[in-house]
Amino acid sequence: MTLPVPRRRSLERWRGGWPTDFWDPLGEFAQLRERMGRLFEQAGEAGPAGWTPWVETEESDDAYVVRAELPGTKREDVNVELRGNELYLTGEVTEEEGGGATLRRRQGRFAYRASLPSDADPEKIGAQLADGVLTVRLPKAAQARSRRIEIER
Repeated sequence: MTLPVPRRRSLERWRGGWPTDFWDPLGEFAQLRERMGRLFEQAGEAGPAGWTPWVETEESDDAYVVRAELPGTKREDVNVELRGNELYLTGEVTEEEGGGATLRRRQGRFAYRASLPSDADPEKIGAQLADGVLTVRLPKAAQARSRRIEIER
């Protein structure tokens, strides 16, 4: 009776050094995100040459906060609008005139759109642009805020 012997990979296969053509799933996700971003940017508010800024959203007990990175943008070049239950951030970043060195950053028209949660209070929305970051604060309606209920004895 002969027992099966496990086959081992030959060391000669690795003779040229460690193989470099491994599958990188995170790299593929990054490529997919970039391709999808380009697809949506072309169909978006900014037009075919537009782009979407990096945006983060945060929820606290009393508000929703949206932060968009817009380096080199002036207040007069940014529009913050509410259309129905959607928040629109649009504008344009232009190249600064003068100066010897040119910073490498996105330029041209940009657009971002997000649906508002039903408990946001659109009447009390506020926006600030400081240090290249646009911060939009959407307070929650008073009846939607969480509060602790004391249990009676």
